[in-house]
Amino acid sequence: MTQLWYLANIRLPTEKAHGYQIMQMCEAFSEAGAQVKLLHADRHNRPELEGIEDVWAHYGVTRNFEREKIPCVDWYPWLRGMRGGVARVAERFVSWLQLSSYTLALVARLRAAEADVLYSRDSVPLVALCALRPGLRKRLLYEAHEFPATRVGLWLRRWLVRRVAGVAVVTGHMATLYAEKLGVPAERLLVVPDGVRLERFADVGGRGACRAALGLPAEAFVVGYVGQLHTKGMGKGLDTLTEAVARLAGDRDPRPLRLCVVGGPDDMVGTIRAEGAALGLPDEALVTPGQVHPGEVPRWMRAFDVCVMHLPWTTHFAYYASPLKLFEYMASGSAIAASDLPSFAEILTDGENALLTPPGDVAALAGALRRLRDDPALEARLAAQARRDVEQYSWRARAEALLAFAGEHIG
Repeated sequence: MTQLWYLANIRLPTEKAHGYQIMQMCEAFSEAGAQVKLLHADRHNRPELEGIEDVWAHYGVTRNFEREKIPCVDWYPWLRGMRGGVARVAERFVSWLQLSSYTLALVARLRAAEADVLYSRDSVPLVALCALRPGLRKRLLYEAHEFPATRVGLWLRRWLVRRVAGVAVVTGHMATLYAEKLGVPAERLLVVPDGVRLERFADVGGRGACRAALGLPAEAFVVGYVGQLHTKGMGKGLDTLTEAVARLAGDRDPRPLRLCVVGGPDDMVGTIRAEGAALGLPDEALVTPGQVHPGEVPRWMRAFDVCVMHLPWTTHFAYYASPLKLFEYMASGSAIAASDLPSFAEILTDGENALLTPPGDVAALAGALRRLRDDPALEARLAAQARRDVEQYSWRARAEALLAFAGEHIG
């Protein structure tokens, strides 16, 4: 049996998507036949998450893998309440200190090679392992979610990817960059988009039952977004979505209109509500439950008529993003309206399993929402096709592909 250790510099649990992805992958690697241990940073958590010890139950995954906490210096609680330029400088220092201390502790922990595969999406710990534990290089697999933007970053990433056993990337465009710019041979590259745990959506119930449980009007036209409201300081297009829905509010349609924004942080929720009010959206038309338990996410998605992911055009979103929510939207049984980004176009096809509109184009997004509101047959057809298409993107299938890749390259 393959022993796979997943190395992750994360708070656990975390409200961020990468923690959810890592927990799902650990479960899937185990289901695919590996013996799995998650080595994550022993960090302070946010007050609302601090008391959660059973992380498996929190994320709704089977307790079929172990976890081990790696010590580190975590001064993030010291930053609470700080504002302005001082806070930004302090945060950079605290982040560097935490990452460095985790990395050094991890290098010390991996003195003995107990695992067949050491897997991580964190480049800095892998660089340190390559440099300080050269005997482990051919056991390292790197899962890349970005491409470096600085000269130093390019140099370090090139140095890393030429030494590890293999590199997994989440989009085809990233595979091209890693091959052409960093010199990774095609045989040591694997494209594996993110995925979904289909079982989470198996017993959600019908749209009417979900709406009743969540307090949404059964007869409403419900447009929704689920997820963090920003990523790495970048907005998620919620301003465009809010304005597009506000345009629908002026239509002569007998159905009540609802815009549901499910996620945080709370300060951004307040901003969205203020924007909605300024655009003339009635208070009851904007539903903002904030961050919800992961187990509640499928019910919210199923309650929507349309799941929206209208991300703006940035290099990250256009070429490097493989959002977990995109695959969950596909599994939800609701129609999808999304940005026409290259990364999305690798998964979605306009008019077949979603409606795609130009990023930031309020009129086009409003038009797509109107089409779905006024044509229930189109809405049902797109939702059904997305549900069929997502079958190939299960976490289990992804884990099996990665373990096969590891079997070919781990030395």
